Amino acid sequence: SENRTGCVLSSSSEFPEGFFTPQERKDGGIVIYFLIILYMFLAVSIVCDDYFLPSLEIISECLGLSQDVAGATFMAAGSSAPELVTAFLGVFVTKGDIGVSTILGSAVYNLLGISAACGLLSSVVSRLSCWPLFRDCLAYTVSAAAVLAMISDNRIYWYESASLLLIYGCYILVLCFDIKINQYLMKKFSPCCMCFTKAMEENAEQQPLVGWRETGGPLIRQQSRTDSGIFQDDLDYSQLSSSLHGLNEISEDHPSVFTMPDADMKRILWVLSLPIITLLYLTIPDCRKQFWRNWFMVTFLISAAWISAITYVLVWMVTIAGETLGIPESVMGLTLLAAGTSVPDTVTSVLVARKGNGDMAMSNVVGSNVFDMLCLGIPWFVRTAFINTSGPIEVNSSGLTYTAISLICSVVFIFLAVHLNGWKIDKKFGAISLVFYLVFTILSILYELGIIGNNPTRVCGN
Repeated sequence: SENRTGCVLSSSSEFPEGFFTPQERKDGGIVIYFLIILYMFLAVSIVCDDYFLPSLEIISECLGLSQDVAGATFMAAGSSAPELVTAFLGVFVTKGDIGVSTILGSAVYNLLGISAACGLLSSVVSRLSCWPLFRDCLAYTVSAAAVLAMISDNRIYWYESASLLLIYGCYILVLCFDIKINQYLMKKFSPCCMCFTKAMEENAEQQPLVGWRETGGPLIRQQSRTDSGIFQDDLDYSQLSSSLHGLNEISEDHPSVFTMPDADMKRILWVLSLPIITLLYLTIPDCRKQFWRNWFMVTFLISAAWISAITYVLVWMVTIAGETLGIPESVMGLTLLAAGTSVPDTVTSVLVARKGNGDMAMSNVVGSNVFDMLCLGIPWFVRTAFINTSGPIEVNSSGLTYTAISLICSVVFIFLAVHLNGWKIDKKFGAISLVFYLVFTILSILYELGIIGNNPTRVCGN
């Protein structure tokens, strides 16, 4: 009925009722919602820092993945788990367009907002490689164009959703031969492309992925993109990707999660987060410990599930808080909800950027958007090919033209901004990304409110 009447359901209709009535929230109950929102932010950071990223590190070492490939695959899949859950809810439960609107609506935030956070919140200047960013931007442009072409007629057929899965399969195939493709391109284009020449001359200095690998001062590792392993030490150590012996020795000395920090502010946060720390400790095996080191895949999957659950509560609270404050639905979807569903991507990208892993951070930013397109393809294909084979899925594609322009412009901007900034992530790059994100957001809000353009979509019942 939404497509015939030109209105969309309120975002609050996708969630359970809140704790308080609308009047109680206006009388002060809204404070509780904001406290829960802040606590969910803290919970996501704890899950990512203590469980998700350590498991990703071991997975990368065991499979011999480079940092950018790990960021574009496992990190992107784990941090984008909330979008996958949202897409399945939209297709099978609510029968609405929440999956399409959430994924396409937050795409610009994922590219510009998270890039801005990586630059502004990291004190380390991260060097970037040409090939990973070009590879991921090209894959995202192709997948986004495919999705936009599919929903242009408001119908999704089984062969269209299958083509999304095929595109992602080709993307994974390219990642499997990433090193050989990268070597070929560097030899082929290094005479005419300065960034490839620099990549041939010097390797970007990379720090370890997470802080638990640091012993004493900051440990700088040199990464060679011609290696099959993720790390290669400057010293006479053997490659960590071929053996976990060095990892075992480090993991024995890792302090317990119940060890109180020394700094006063960290102590306060530790006390406040003790309930979530205890809950996570009881439900997720800590693969940083020698006893649980072989359970890293279990750690990865359970931490991804926790990230999805926490993000669901976060978006639920943000939705109700926005409605209580009288923020329009269109503005909520472009700002608070887009940022809320992308909290895991933001946290993981900022954490690895702080360690100097620029390729992994940017591959997660763009790679998670590529995975988001797959998040749409899987439930669409399951429903059209196996459950309801009689007809296509109906979707609402209002605002399609503006969405297409925004996505293409944001991808082009990211690539050009990195190139003009000397292939590095710093505070200048973060500030420029933030300015462009604000410009895109303001224009999008004006478009959704009908101030510019011709957008007849409204919230049902308003």
